[in-house]
Amino acid sequence: MQVRGSGGAAAASAGPVNPLRGLRQFLGRNIIQEQLWGLLLMLPYLINLLLFTAGPIIAAFLISFTNYDLIRRPEWLGFENYTLGATDKQTIAAFKNTGYYVLWYVPSSMIISLLLAIGLNERIRGITFYRTLFFLPVVASGVATALLWRFIFNKRGVLNWVLDLFGLDAVQWLGFEMALNSIIIMSVWQGLGILMMYWLAGLQGVPQHLYEAAEIDGGGRWAKFRHVTVPMLTPFVLLLMILGVIGSFQVFTASYIITGGGPGYATLTLALQIYRMGFENFRMGYAAALAYMMFLAVFIVTMIQWWAQKYWVHYE
Repeated sequence: MQVRGSGGAAAASAGPVNPLRGLRQFLGRNIIQEQLWGLLLMLPYLINLLLFTAGPIIAAFLISFTNYDLIRRPEWLGFENYTLGATDKQTIAAFKNTGYYVLWYVPSSMIISLLLAIGLNERIRGITFYRTLFFLPVVASGVATALLWRFIFNKRGVLNWVLDLFGLDAVQWLGFEMALNSIIIMSVWQGLGILMMYWLAGLQGVPQHLYEAAEIDGGGRWAKFRHVTVPMLTPFVLLLMILGVIGSFQVFTASYIITGGGPGYATLTLALQIYRMGFENFRMGYAAALAYMMFLAVFIVTMIQWWAQKYWVHYE
Protein backbone atom coordinates (compact mmCIF):
# COMPACT_ATOMS: atom_id res chain seq x y z
CA MET A 1 0.00 0.00 0.00
CA GLN A 2 2.86 2.36 0.78
CA VAL A 3 4.49 1.73 -2.61
CA ARG A 4 1.21 2.37 -4.38
CA GLY A 5 0.76 5.50 -2.38
CA SER A 6 4.21 6.78 -3.23
CA GLY A 7 3.62 6.05 -6.95
CA GLY A 8 0.33 7.93 -6.85
CA ALA A 9 2.02 10.85 -5.16
CA ALA A 10 4.72 10.91 -7.87
CA ALA A 11 2.08 10.84 -10.61
CA ALA A 12 0.16 13.61 -8.92
CA SER A 13 3.28 15.73 -8.56
CA ALA A 14 4.06 15.29 -12.31
CA GLY A 15 0.83 17.08 -13.18
CA PRO A 16 -1.86 16.15 -15.70
CA VAL A 17 -0.81 14.68 -19.02
CA ASN A 18 -1.37 17.09 -22.02
CA PRO A 19 -2.84 15.04 -24.90
CA LEU A 20 -1.93 17.82 -27.43
CA ARG A 21 1.76 17.78 -26.56
CA GLY A 22 2.64 14.95 -28.93
CA LEU A 23 0.56 16.48 -31.69
CA ARG A 24 2.39 19.79 -31.37
CA GLN A 25 5.76 18.07 -31.52
CA PHE A 26 4.67 16.13 -34.61
CA LEU A 27 3.40 19.26 -36.35
CA GLY A 28 6.56 21.14 -35.38
CA ARG A 29 8.74 18.49 -37.00
CA ASN A 30 6.55 18.55 -40.13
CA ILE A 31 6.78 22.34 -40.42
CA ILE A 32 10.56 22.21 -40.17
CA GLN A 33 10.66 19.50 -42.82
CA GLU A 34 8.42 21.56 -45.11
CA GLN A 35 10.68 24.58 -44.68
CA LEU A 36 13.75 22.52 -45.49
CA TRP A 37 12.07 21.05 -48.58
CA GLY A 38 10.97 24.54 -49.61
CA LEU A 39 14.54 25.85 -49.35
CA LEU A 40 15.83 22.83 -51.26
CA LEU A 41 13.35 23.38 -54.09
CA MET A 42 14.20 27.09 -54.18
CA LEU A 43 17.92 26.38 -54.31
CA PRO A 44 18.24 26.28 -58.15
CA TYR A 45 16.49 29.66 -58.41
CA LEU A 46 18.62 31.15 -55.63
CA ILE A 47 21.80 29.90 -57.31
CA ASN A 48 20.64 31.40 -60.61
CA LEU A 49 19.80 34.67 -58.85
CA LEU A 50 23.24 34.91 -57.25
CA LEU A 51 25.28 33.81 -60.26
CA PHE A 52 23.42 35.44 -63.15
CA THR A 53 21.53 38.39 -61.64
CA ALA A 54 22.79 39.71 -58.32
CA GLY A 55 26.40 38.74 -59.06
CA PRO A 56 26.64 40.58 -62.41
CA ILE A 57 24.85 43.62 -60.95
CA ILE A 58 27.41 43.89 -58.16
CA ALA A 59 30.30 43.16 -60.54
CA ALA A 60 29.11 45.84 -62.99
CA PHE A 61 28.88 48.35 -60.16
CA LEU A 62 32.49 47.67 -59.16
CA ILE A 63 33.67 47.69 -62.79
CA SER A 64 32.04 51.11 -63.28
CA PHE A 65 34.80 52.59 -61.11
CA THR A 66 37.60 51.08 -63.21
CA ASN A 67 39.24 51.18 -66.60
CA TYR A 68 38.62 47.66 -67.93
CA ASP A 69 38.94 46.36 -71.51
CA LEU A 70 38.49 42.57 -70.92
CA ILE A 71 42.22 41.95 -71.57
CA ARG A 72 44.19 43.85 -68.99
CA ARG A 73 43.49 43.89 -65.29
CA PRO A 74 41.02 46.58 -64.17
CA GLU A 75 42.57 49.90 -63.20
CA TRP A 76 40.80 51.80 -60.43
CA LEU A 77 39.60 55.25 -61.56
CA GLY A 78 37.13 56.25 -58.88
CA PHE A 79 34.29 58.44 -60.18
CA GLU A 80 36.11 59.35 -63.40
CA ASN A 81 33.76 57.30 -65.60
CA TYR A 82 30.71 58.99 -64.08
CA THR A 83 32.28 62.43 -64.52
CA LEU A 84 33.04 61.61 -68.16
CA GLY A 85 29.47 60.43 -68.70
CA ALA A 86 28.15 63.76 -67.44
CA THR A 87 30.42 65.83 -69.70
CA ASP A 88 30.91 63.75 -72.86
CA LYS A 89 29.03 65.37 -75.78
CA GLN A 90 28.18 62.04 -77.35
CA THR A 91 26.70 60.68 -74.13
CA ILE A 92 24.83 63.92 -73.47
CA ALA A 93 23.32 63.64 -76.96
CA ALA A 94 22.27 60.07 -76.15
CA PHE A 95 20.57 61.23 -72.95
CA LYS A 96 18.76 64.02 -74.80
CA ASN A 97 17.60 61.68 -77.57
CA THR A 98 16.38 59.14 -75.04
CA GLY A 99 14.52 61.81 -73.08
CA TYR A 100 12.92 63.10 -76.29
CA TYR A 101 11.91 59.54 -77.18
CA VAL A 102 10.34 58.99 -73.74
CA LEU A 103 8.41 62.28 -73.80
CA TRP A 104 6.86 61.56 -77.19
CA TYR A 105 6.57 57.78 -77.30
CA VAL A 106 4.90 57.15 -73.93
CA PRO A 107 1.93 59.56 -74.19
CA SER A 108 1.35 59.04 -77.93
CA SER A 109 1.39 55.25 -77.69
CA MET A 110 -0.93 55.29 -74.67
CA ILE A 111 -3.47 57.65 -76.24
CA ILE A 112 -3.57 55.90 -79.63
CA SER A 113 -3.80 52.43 -78.06
CA LEU A 114 -6.58 53.60 -75.72
CA LEU A 115 -8.64 54.90 -78.63
CA LEU A 116 -7.99 51.64 -80.45
CA ALA A 117 -9.03 49.60 -77.41
CA ILE A 118 -12.25 51.59 -77.03
CA GLY A 119 -13.13 50.81 -80.63
CA LEU A 120 -12.24 47.13 -80.27
CA ASN A 121 -14.20 46.86 -77.02
CA GLU A 122 -17.46 47.20 -78.92
CA ARG A 123 -19.48 44.16 -79.94
CA ILE A 124 -18.90 44.16 -83.67
CA ARG A 125 -18.65 41.35 -86.15
CA GLY A 126 -15.16 39.89 -86.54
CA ILE A 127 -13.84 41.57 -83.38
CA THR A 128 -11.47 38.65 -82.65
CA PHE A 129 -9.89 38.97 -86.09
CA TYR A 130 -9.29 42.70 -85.64
CA ARG A 131 -7.77 42.23 -82.20
CA THR A 132 -5.44 39.55 -83.55
CA LEU A 133 -4.50 41.74 -86.50
CA PHE A 134 -3.45 44.63 -84.28
CA PHE A 135 -1.55 42.28 -81.93
CA LEU A 136 0.57 40.66 -84.66
CA PRO A 137 3.36 43.31 -84.62
CA VAL A 138 3.99 42.50 -80.95
CA VAL A 139 4.99 38.90 -81.68
CA ALA A 140 7.00 39.79 -84.80
CA SER A 141 10.79 39.86 -84.58
CA GLY A 142 12.14 43.26 -83.58
CA VAL A 143 14.96 43.02 -86.12
CA ALA A 144 12.60 41.99 -88.93
CA THR A 145 10.24 44.84 -88.04
CA ALA A 146 13.09 47.36 -88.05
CA LEU A 147 14.28 46.13 -91.46
CA LEU A 148 10.74 46.44 -92.81
CA TRP A 149 10.40 50.02 -91.58
CA ARG A 150 13.83 50.93 -92.90
CA PHE A 151 12.48 50.05 -96.33
CA ILE A 152 9.27 52.01 -95.66
CA PHE A 153 11.23 55.08 -94.53
CA ASN A 154 13.61 54.92 -97.47
CA LYS A 155 13.78 57.94 -99.79
CA ARG A 156 12.02 55.85 -102.44
CA GLY A 157 10.04 53.82 -99.93
CA VAL A 158 6.35 53.28 -99.39
CA LEU A 159 5.65 56.45 -97.40
CA ASN A 160 7.14 58.77 -100.01
CA TRP A 161 5.34 56.81 -102.73
CA VAL A 162 2.03 57.49 -100.97
CA LEU A 163 2.92 61.17 -100.57
CA ASP A 164 3.71 61.34 -104.27
CA LEU A 165 0.24 59.96 -105.10
CA PHE A 166 -1.26 63.00 -103.36
CA GLY A 167 1.14 65.38 -105.06
CA LEU A 168 3.20 66.04 -101.92
CA ASP A 169 6.96 66.37 -101.73
CA ALA A 170 9.06 63.49 -100.49
CA VAL A 171 10.21 63.60 -96.87
CA GLN A 172 13.68 62.67 -95.65
CA TRP A 173 12.32 60.29 -93.03
CA LEU A 174 15.80 59.14 -92.05
CA GLY A 175 17.40 62.56 -92.31
CA PHE A 176 18.86 64.43 -89.36
CA GLU A 177 15.64 66.24 -88.43
CA MET A 178 13.16 63.36 -88.90
CA ALA A 179 15.14 60.22 -88.06
CA LEU A 180 14.29 60.08 -84.35
CA ASN A 181 10.64 60.92 -85.06
CA SER A 182 10.55 58.07 -87.58
CA ILE A 183 11.83 55.64 -84.96
CA ILE A 184 9.13 56.85 -82.56
CA ILE A 185 6.48 56.25 -85.25
CA MET A 186 7.73 52.70 -85.77
CA SER A 187 7.87 52.00 -82.03
CA VAL A 188 4.32 53.29 -81.49
CA TRP A 189 3.05 51.04 -84.28
CA GLN A 190 4.89 48.02 -82.93
CA GLY A 191 3.69 48.46 -79.35
CA LEU A 192 0.02 49.20 -80.03
CA GLY A 193 -1.02 45.56 -79.70
CA ILE A 194 0.23 44.90 -76.18
CA LEU A 195 -0.99 48.27 -74.89
CA MET A 196 -4.35 47.62 -76.49
CA MET A 197 -4.65 44.36 -74.54
CA TYR A 198 -3.90 46.16 -71.27
CA TRP A 199 -6.53 48.79 -72.03
CA LEU A 200 -9.07 46.15 -73.00
CA ALA A 201 -8.52 44.41 -69.67
CA GLY A 202 -9.08 47.72 -67.90
CA LEU A 203 -12.16 48.65 -69.91
CA GLN A 204 -13.79 45.28 -69.36
CA GLY A 205 -13.04 45.50 -65.64
CA VAL A 206 -15.04 48.68 -65.09
CA PRO A 207 -18.15 47.75 -63.04
CA GLN A 208 -21.30 47.96 -65.15
CA HIS A 209 -23.37 49.42 -62.33
CA LEU A 210 -21.31 52.62 -62.49
CA TYR A 211 -22.36 53.14 -66.09
CA GLU A 212 -25.97 52.41 -65.14
CA ALA A 213 -25.80 54.97 -62.33
CA ALA A 214 -24.37 57.55 -64.75
CA GLU A 215 -27.23 56.87 -67.19
CA ILE A 216 -29.79 57.35 -64.44
CA ASP A 217 -28.20 60.73 -63.67
CA GLY A 218 -28.61 61.67 -67.32
CA GLY A 219 -25.00 61.21 -68.36
CA GLY A 220 -24.29 60.69 -72.05
CA ARG A 221 -21.49 58.79 -73.76
CA TRP A 222 -18.87 61.48 -73.13
CA ALA A 223 -19.96 62.00 -69.51
CA LYS A 224 -19.69 58.29 -68.79
CA PHE A 225 -16.23 58.18 -70.35
CA ARG A 226 -15.01 61.22 -68.46
CA HIS A 227 -16.51 60.55 -65.02
CA VAL A 228 -16.55 56.73 -64.96
CA THR A 229 -14.13 55.19 -67.46
CA VAL A 230 -11.20 57.58 -67.01
CA PRO A 231 -11.13 57.48 -63.16
CA MET A 232 -11.43 53.69 -63.17
CA LEU A 233 -8.58 53.41 -65.67
CA THR A 234 -6.12 55.57 -63.73
CA PRO A 235 -4.40 52.54 -62.10
CA PHE A 236 -3.79 51.18 -65.61
CA VAL A 237 -2.49 54.59 -66.69
CA LEU A 238 0.04 54.54 -63.85
CA LEU A 239 1.12 51.00 -64.68
CA LEU A 240 1.52 51.70 -68.39
CA MET A 241 3.35 54.96 -67.74
CA ILE A 242 5.89 53.23 -65.51
CA LEU A 243 6.38 50.32 -67.91
CA GLY A 244 6.51 52.70 -70.87
CA VAL A 245 9.22 54.87 -69.32
CA ILE A 246 11.32 51.86 -68.34
CA GLY A 247 10.98 50.33 -71.80
CA SER A 248 11.66 53.64 -73.57
CA PHE A 249 14.95 54.13 -71.77
CA GLN A 250 16.04 50.76 -73.15
CA VAL A 251 15.19 51.42 -76.82
CA PHE A 252 17.95 49.87 -78.89
CA THR A 253 16.90 47.66 -81.81
CA ALA A 254 15.20 50.33 -83.93
CA SER A 255 18.06 52.80 -83.57
CA TYR A 256 20.71 50.16 -84.19
CA ILE A 257 19.08 48.52 -87.23
CA ILE A 258 17.43 51.45 -89.00
CA THR A 259 19.96 54.26 -88.60
CA GLY A 260 22.87 52.91 -86.55
CA GLY A 261 22.54 55.93 -84.28
CA GLY A 262 22.91 58.40 -87.14
CA PRO A 263 22.93 60.58 -89.04
CA GLY A 264 25.47 62.06 -86.69
CA TYR A 265 24.08 61.54 -83.19
CA ALA A 266 20.46 62.14 -84.25
CA THR A 267 19.18 58.71 -83.17
CA LEU A 268 21.88 57.72 -80.71
CA THR A 269 20.06 56.36 -77.67
CA LEU A 270 21.48 55.62 -74.26
CA ALA A 271 21.21 51.86 -74.69
CA LEU A 272 22.99 52.05 -78.04
CA GLN A 273 25.72 54.21 -76.50
CA ILE A 274 26.22 51.64 -73.73
CA TYR A 275 26.47 48.88 -76.35
CA ARG A 276 29.01 50.82 -78.40
CA MET A 277 31.20 51.69 -75.44
CA GLY A 278 31.12 48.16 -74.06
CA PHE A 279 31.11 45.83 -77.06
CA GLU A 280 32.62 47.93 -79.85
CA ASN A 281 35.17 50.07 -77.98
CA PHE A 282 35.63 47.57 -75.10
CA ARG A 283 35.45 50.33 -72.51
CA MET A 284 33.63 48.13 -70.04
CA GLY A 285 34.10 50.43 -67.07
CA TYR A 286 32.63 53.41 -68.89
CA ALA A 287 29.75 51.30 -70.26
CA ALA A 288 28.95 50.02 -66.76
CA ALA A 289 28.95 53.58 -65.43
CA LEU A 290 26.53 54.64 -68.18
CA ALA A 291 24.30 51.69 -67.34
CA TYR A 292 24.11 52.78 -63.71
CA MET A 293 23.48 56.37 -64.76
CA MET A 294 20.56 55.12 -66.85
CA PHE A 295 19.32 53.07 -63.88
CA LEU A 296 19.46 56.16 -61.68
CA ALA A 297 17.49 58.20 -64.22
CA VAL A 298 14.82 55.49 -64.54
CA PHE A 299 14.63 55.12 -60.77
CA ILE A 300 14.14 58.86 -60.21
CA VAL A 301 11.42 59.13 -62.87
CA THR A 302 9.65 56.03 -61.53
CA MET A 303 9.73 57.33 -57.96
CA ILE A 304 8.27 60.65 -59.10
CA GLN A 305 5.46 58.82 -60.85
CA TRP A 306 4.85 56.64 -57.81
CA TRP A 307 4.80 59.63 -55.47
CA ALA A 308 2.45 61.65 -57.71
CA GLN A 309 -0.14 58.88 -57.98
CA LYS A 310 -1.86 60.00 -54.77
CA TYR A 311 -3.02 63.14 -56.58
CA TRP A 312 -4.69 61.53 -59.57
CA VAL A 313 -4.95 57.72 -59.31
CA HIS A 314 -8.33 56.43 -58.11
CA TYR A 315 -8.64 52.99 -56.62
CA GLU A 316 -12.05 51.39 -56.31
